[in-house]
Amino acid sequence: MAAMATAPCFPPTPGLPAHGAVAARSRMAAGGSRSQRRRSSSGVFLCRSSTTGSTRMEDYNTAMKRMMRNPYEYHHDLGMNYAIISDSLIVGSQPQKPEDIDHLKDEEKVAFILCLQQDKDIEYWGIDFQTVVNRCKELGIKHIRRPAVDFDPDSLRTQLPKAVASLEWAISEGKGRVYVHCTAGLGRAPAVAIAYMFWFENMNLKTAYEKLTSKRPCGPNKRAIRAATYDLAKNDPHKESFDSLPEHAFEGIADSERRLIQERVRALREA
Repeated sequence: MAAMATAPCFPPTPGLPAHGAVAARSRMAAGGSRSQRRRSSSGVFLCRSSTTGSTRMEDYNTAMKRMMRNPYEYHHDLGMNYAIISDSLIVGSQPQKPEDIDHLKDEEKVAFILCLQQDKDIEYWGIDFQTVVNRCKELGIKHIRRPAVDFDPDSLRTQLPKAVASLEWAISEGKGRVYVHCTAGLGRAPAVAIAYMFWFENMNLKTAYEKLTSKRPCGPNKRAIRAATYDLAKNDPHKESFDSLPEHAFEGIADSERRLIQERVRALREA
């Protein structure tokens, strides 16, 4: 994509295809006003904070590039950022402070937050997680956790059905938008959103993937989504191994497979 020096997640990497404008925002630090926000040329709302050092971000981004094999970066110092995917769904990075929850409630009408982080992810960035959860309770936002291991496609494959079950339930409640986040909002969270669109919105995987990444440039693991789809769709105890299937297997599913997937995912709501 084209260089965007002030964008919170998207690096100035030449040669990547340009994407559409991202409807992303970040919350001002405590005590800041909206008038103090700085808007980049890409339409992304940014704010500065100093909750962590540059070395920590460099280590994280180095690991993400190596293990996810994509060029995207997370800039924790620029605050929470996100993209509006649909009227009911937002995908983004971790809320860092209670004021981020105020923003999601007031500005985006968020009624549910689905967190995919493990405890160690939150601790790594020094976030006071309990104050964030407490603010959710005070504002009537339902906070849900479905942890998956960062940068681990096998963990993502295993956890996708339960995470999508929670997302599907929250959207079906119709009480407000659902904010799905991991740490950077570039791997686990978009994968859950894409799987939801694939399984419940009558799209094939390519269409769902392109719809999300056109709004939030990122590189979630497509193979993990296909593998989770295979796990849910195949009802034969003697089925062949997923690893033996062609490269693009389960990028599309038959109507009968989609019905089976939806039935199995909904059964996991309380699991």
